[in-house]
This record gives sequence, structure tokens and C-alpha cells, in this order.
Amino acid sequence: MVLKVFFPSCCSSADSGILIGRWISEQNSAVILAVVHFPFIPVQVKQYLGEVQRMTKVSVSVLGSWNNSKQEKEESLSEFLEDLGTIFCHEPWIQISKEGDSKFWSCSTLQKHSKNPQEEEIILVYYDQRKVMLSHLHPPLDTAGQRAEDASKLSAIFDTVARSQVLFMTDRYDEGPIKLTHWQSDGVEASIIVELLKQASVPACMLLTFLLSLVSGICRSRVLKFWPLSFLWSKLSTCEQLGHRLQHLQVVSSNKKAQNQNQLMRKANIFVSLLIDVTLGILLMSWLYRKNRIGHLAETLIPVADHVAEELQDLLQWLMGAPAGLKMNRALDQVLGRFFLYHIHLWISYIHLLSPFIEMILWYVGLSACLGLTMALCILSDIIALLTFHIYCFYVYGARLYCLKIYGLSSLWRLFRGKKWNVLRQRVDSCSYDLDQLFIGTLLFTILLFLLPTTALYYLVFTLLRLLVVIVQGLIHLLVDLIDSLPLYSLILRLCRSYRLAAGVKFRVLEQQDGKPLRLLMQINPLSYGSVVQTYRLPTYSCYPRDSWASLCKKLFLGELIYPWKHKGDKQN
Repeated sequence: MVLKVFFPSCCSSADSGILIGRWISEQNSAVILAVVHFPFIPVQVKQYLGEVQRMTKVSVSVLGSWNNSKQEKEESLSEFLEDLGTIFCHEPWIQISKEGDSKFWSCSTLQKHSKNPQEEEIILVYYDQRKVMLSHLHPPLDTAGQRAEDASKLSAIFDTVARSQVLFMTDRYDEGPIKLTHWQSDGVEASIIVELLKQASVPACMLLTFLLSLVSGICRSRVLKFWPLSFLWSKLSTCEQLGHRLQHLQVVSSNKKAQNQNQLMRKANIFVSLLIDVTLGILLMSWLYRKNRIGHLAETLIPVADHVAEELQDLLQWLMGAPAGLKMNRALDQVLGRFFLYHIHLWISYIHLLSPFIEMILWYVGLSACLGLTMALCILSDIIALLTFHIYCFYVYGARLYCLKIYGLSSLWRLFRGKKWNVLRQRVDSCSYDLDQLFIGTLLFTILLFLLPTTALYYLVFTLLRLLVVIVQGLIHLLVDLIDSLPLYSLILRLCRSYRLAAGVKFRVLEQQDGKPLRLLMQINPLSYGSVVQTYRLPTYSCYPRDSWASLCKKLFLGELIYPWKHKGDKQN
């Protein structure tokens, strides 16, 4: 039978003493947790182990002896270590010894109370206590019912180390009758700065929670539910991002303890995302207010808007002629061209009316960068939407007119075939028409058919302009979603301490020699970067329509409106 001994690598240089740990009979394995050094009193050791067992609910006991002799092996010490097996009474009694600077260890077992002692093959497995403790590969500590089922699995090893945290609270600087060697024996891992931040975070979180509850109460008030404010709150990207960040602040400032690893990682990812977002926003704000860049930007904005308006006027003049040699319906072409030219004239007047206030508006907008880079990007997206509002109006006019003609032609085409659309049953039924109905339908079909190329050309041009604006806004929102959803803390943790995000374990053979125990090294397999992003990715407020190419082409052909993104609660056209 194979006996597996899990030995902590931090104890390989410990002085001679006794091994304390847990015996797992289902696996015929021994998990060594620490080494107790000489001198000690056996009664005190038993009392200490009883207290640890009462607090951790883990059956911790003395499993054997550890002999680390840098000189030649002393017979008196080896006999004394063997005699300890009669005091602590554990079967089998494990004896591990390291002889001088030799890389080979000897490991044997004693079975004094067994009538038929059998020689067992021993596998010595080294493990890093710190990585096993922090890898979170063990089952949750509150799942007591599953421990009996997992007793024969490798998770029992991780569960034993994780639940023995009380054993690792004492170090060699603590005054006491018992001296231990474990992964924190050189000093409990802690930071004065971290402890001070923990103490200071309590009043800060209480104040932040009060302010957030006040802001959330204002946001949920009935004032924002009236038509103009509710419409702006649901359509402006800035309002959506502000509500999203308020939810993040509520999660971070909550005094409720995280129940599991995923909730803890979510809080940490949100905190790091907020920190980096605000830092980038402050850097952007400092760059904008340096060397009067806002004034230069305001001076450049009006000429750019005039240039865009002039280009649109030239485009409309080209469409009112013979674009690409196409012969259009002159009457409809002139009506549509003058209609859109009048809108451009109104837009230029609107821009020049706002020109004295643009620098002041940009100055106050730049202050919003202190709330984060994402807020500044959302405001930029809203400014682009306002500056290209005339293009959106052109697109809506052309799309509605084109859609009206397409549906009219499809209805009149069914009239030719003796069909009609049944609204109640949502299907096409047969129908008999009079001669007058067929005549009027033929005239209307002919008129709509010959006017369709002119309308389709205007619709195509303004759809391309609208798609250009949509692509720019989509890229901005992709960057916002990247900052909002990227689990930066998890990625940094994967880069610096990969064992904190463990996916499993692997064993590497250290040495194998006849007559010596097989020595293995247990290593932690970390999650891949793609799995980290997929597992700990944060939700975002905007959901981009992932339509197929066939669905997108169908929308373009039928003249349905296309939006760059769809917010929560919006209905898809």
C-alpha cells in the first residue's frame, strides 16, 4: 500500500522536532502542517493541539518525528525520536530525516501496535503552504456537508491547510512554551499601511454610503420620472454612465462582507477600475487646462463645424444635379435638396448662436474629467451626438420616406397578385379587388416605383453619413466598456501572484532512487489570462446589438432606424 506524506517546503530547513498535522485515512495520507522544536513538554503539546482542534474542527495530532542533523546522525537523538511514538501513540509513526547536505531524504514508518506490520511504499510530496493557503482551491469553509464526500479527493489536502489558519497565527517571536515552524514562522505576514487603511476605511465608507444614499434617493425621486428629464436620463450616455458608477460606489462602500471568492474579486476589480478611471481622468483634466488647450479647442470647433456644413451643402448640390450620371426625378430631387439645405442653414445659425458660449461650456465639461475618464468620454459622445444632430435628422427623414415607399410598393405588389395582408391573423390571404381598385393601385405603384431611385439615393447617402457617426460613437463606447468591464485587479493578481487564481495542480518528479522515497513537488496551475477576463469580467450598462450581417442588411433595405447601442429598457425598432 502507498503512503503519501505531504510535507511543507518551508519546514525543510527546520530544526529537529515532531511533526504535527492531519491523518486522512481515506487516502492513506498524512498532511504535515508544522514542526514543533525541542525542548517541549508533551502534555503542553497535547493541550495546544486540543485547543487548535476545538477552534478549527480539524483532527490535528502528532504524526511523527523530524530529524535535521547537519552532522552525522546521532543514535541517541534517533532513539529519542522513536520513543516519542509511545507517548503520542499514532499509527503509523512517520520518521523523516535529512542527513547533512545530502539531497536524498529517508522516510520510514513504525507500527509498534500492529501485529502484522507491512512495509509500505512512501511518496513524499512537497507543497508550498502559502500558495496552497491562498489558492482557494479548497471547498468553501461553510460547506460542512461536502467534506465527507471530498475526503477521498485532493481538495481534502487544501481544506486541511485552509482550516488550520489558527495554527499559523503564532511565530517564533511569540513567547510561549511551544515553538513552531510553518510558512509564517518568520513573522506573520502583515502590513502596517494596510492595517491603517483598514481602520481609516470604516468612517470613510460610512460617509460615502450616506452620500450615495442621498444621491440615489434624488435619482429615484419622482422629479426625474417626468417626460423631459426621464427622456434625457435614458438617452444621454453621461447619465447612464453616472448611474453605473453610482452602483459601483455602492458595492465598494458596502459594509457587507463578501461571502465567497467571486464577490471579493468583484469588489476589488470595481475598486481598481474606479481608481484607474479617476486617475486617468485627472491626468486628462490637467492636460486640458495646461497651455490654454481648451481655448484652442473652442477656436477650432467653429471652423470645423462650418467646414462640415459646407461639405454637406456641396454634397446636396451634387445630389440635386445628375449624381454619377444618374437621371433623377427633377421635381422630387429639387424638393428634397432644398428641404435639406434649409436644415443646414438652420444648423449653421444654431452653431454661430452658441459660439460665444462654447469655450465656457468646454471649460465646465473639462471639470467632469475629475469623475473619471469614462465620464469625459461619455460627455464627448453626447457632444458628438449634438453636433451631428442635423445628420441624424437627415437620416431619419430619408429612412422614413424610403420605408414608406418600400412598404407601399410591397402592399401594392400584393394587390397585383390578388392578395392582402390580414392584420388579425398576421398572414397573407387571397382577396378579390374591383377594377377601380386595380386601376388606382396600378397608378400608385407606377408613381412610387419611378420615385423610388431618387428617394433611395438620398437614403443611401445619409445612411452612410449616419453610419460614420455611429462608428465613432461606437468606438468611444467600446473604450468606456473596456475600462468599466476589464478586471484589472484580477489581471494584476494573475501577473504578480498567479497562485491566487488557481485552476488546478500538477506534480513534478524531483528525484527517484531505489530504496529512497519518491519525492514529488506539487505546483499550482494558474488560470490563463483569457479565463481570468471571462470569469471576472464586470457587467456594463450598454449592450451593443450583435445582429448578423443578414439582419443588418435587412434593416438597411427596409429603412429601419439603426442605433449605435441600446440602453436598458429601450425597445428595438
